[in-house]
This record gives sequence, structure tokens and C-alpha cells, in this order.
Amino acid sequence: MQIHLLAIGNRMPEWVTKGYQDYAKRLPRECELVLREIPPGKRGKNADLERIREEEGERMLALIQRDDHVIALDLEGKAWRTETLAAEMARWLSMGQRIILLVGGPEGLADACKARADQAWSLSPLTLPHPLVRILVAEQLYRAHTILSHHPYHR
Repeated sequence: MQIHLLAIGNRMPEWVTKGYQDYAKRLPRECELVLREIPPGKRGKNADLERIREEEGERMLALIQRDDHVIALDLEGKAWRTETLAAEMARWLSMGQRIILLVGGPEGLADACKARADQAWSLSPLTLPHPLVRILVAEQLYRAHTILSHHPYHR
């Protein structure tokens, strides 16, 4: 199974890239995590932020295949305990589909992305910086995998 993390934003600070890669490389091949960065729309002083958000969403949706299982990372989604995420990961493994995690830009996910999603996952009721979300998702996926494989990382 591949888990694709589609995230708005590129040119991340080095600490973000290193943090993400540290956890992503720990995942085994059967749970490979693949980051697809989608360039953000240009935001200026008089930018139409709603239009930019919708265009970013269109670029995300263009990367999703019909049979993919899509999870929107959204404040309005369900908050999962790590053990719940592990159970979800086990279910994803049994489904045999590509898993797509969607991370929006500063204005969040486009409505079309939320509508396409099969599930919605909230990492926290806090507003998190989007670069940090990449690291949190990678670490939590690794932690969930260690639960499934009975590794002592999750204590």
C-alpha cells in the first residue's frame, strides 16, 4: 500500500524536510509514504483567496484516481487517538487501495476536496502550521505502524 500525502506548499524550511523524511523513511515498503507537493497559488495584497483555494483544490483532485481512498485533513474531521489510527491503517492495508491524505493551504481545503473525501481526520482542534502537519502525519503514521507490528516505539 502507498499512502500519498498531497500537500499545498513547496520550498519548505530544512527542518520540515528533515523531520518529515526522518519518519517517512522509517515506514516499511508495505506502508510507503509518498509526499506530493502542490505549488500554492500566488497570494498578494488583493488576491482572491477563495479562488486560489479552489484552484489549489482542482490541482489536488487532478492527482487522485477514481479508486483511491481519500482522507481530508480538516478541522471538522474526526479526532483519532493513535490506537484508532492504527486500526484505520490496518483497514487501509486490507482494502488494497491507494490512500490519499489531503492537506490544504493557509485557507484550508477546497470544498470539492472535502466532498471527494471518503473520511475526514482532524489532527487537533488547534490551528497548526501547515509545514508542521507533514511531520505530525508522518510521525503518527509511523507510530500507528509500530503498534500494528508490536514494535516498542509506542509505549
